[in-house]
Amino acid sequence: MKALDTNILVRFLVRDNQEEAERVYRLFKAAEADKTLFFVSIPVLLELIWVLDSVYGITRHDILNAIDEFLLLPIVSFDGQSAVRRFIAEARNNNLDLSDLLIACDSTLSGCDKVLTFDKKVAKSDLFTLLEI
Repeated sequence: MKALDTNILVRFLVRDNQEEAERVYRLFKAAEADKTLFFVSIPVLLELIWVLDSVYGITRHDILNAIDEFLLLPIVSFDGQSAVRRFIAEARNNNLDLSDLLIACDSTLSGCDKVLTFDKKVAKSDLFTLLEI
């Protein structure tokens, strides 16, 4: 299995470079025909969220929909897929930073019950605890 870098996902979603977008499309079509799987790690997903939001100004709603649609692709295997699904559900129900939510959902998959933070806004979520020692 090969892993996908963030720029591959960005080209596929944003299509700001038509030549590269077409190459990704051909890669995905070939993988579908060959029943090949590609791996998407949590760090790549974090970077994808940051790039789509910060560089391209894509809305939270559209970012979540894009990730949700990637989960449906038979050629993509996500690291911590259940954490990614929980992240999408949590993100649709609150306004916390997407990166913070993904970190929390990934941590709970690893057996953690809370994420310690200095961020007072995210500490209002039941996924986080404010460090006050």
